[in-house]
Amino acid sequence: MAALPVAKLVADKRRLRAVLDTCALMARLLEAPVVAVDRRILGYARLAMSRRSPIEAEPIGRTNGLGSGGGTDMIDHIGLSVADYERSKAFYLAALAPLGYELFMEIPEAGPHAGFGAGGKPDFWITKGKATTPQVHIAFGANDRATVRAFYNAALAAGARDNGPPGLRPEYHPNYYGAFVLDPDGHNVEAVCHDPE
Repeated sequence: MAALPVAKLVADKRRLRAVLDTCALMARLLEAPVVAVDRRILGYARLAMSRRSPIEAEPIGRTNGLGSGGGTDMIDHIGLSVADYERSKAFYLAALAPLGYELFMEIPEAGPHAGFGAGGKPDFWITKGKATTPQVHIAFGANDRATVRAFYNAALAAGARDNGPPGLRPEYHPNYYGAFVLDPDGHNVEAVCHDPE
């Protein structure tokens, strides 16, 4: 499914306000500004609010190359505060390895912070602090169903609790294949593939 073009998003001011409110709420919940909004959204928002409309808008985000969605990502990165930084860092290193994620950046000052990602860019961050509450659900894209199973097994071996074994979830769509675990802070972490086997 392709991302909603910016022109369409800003044409519906209620939808734009909902997106911006969600970003602000997320930042407040995490007690840090963790969501980066594409600058084009802000530019088109200014145009919409001034009652001028852009002549032509590009889709927002970037192609992630995971699964068949082929669309674009709208969220650049996300972060969680974790109660036990070292334990969570070790957990995510092991659990996300089958997905091609690795630790790209660690900032010991003012944190510490650890940034995990695939393809040369960290897009998932953890920070030492009071664990984010309420617990959240984070889904990572997998290229195939075998990778979903590998994620699940690696996460359990790293200390996760089962929250739904690998399998089809036809209530979402016929090819939705996911596995769910609870991380050390109780967050629901998922790996999902949308492609048929």
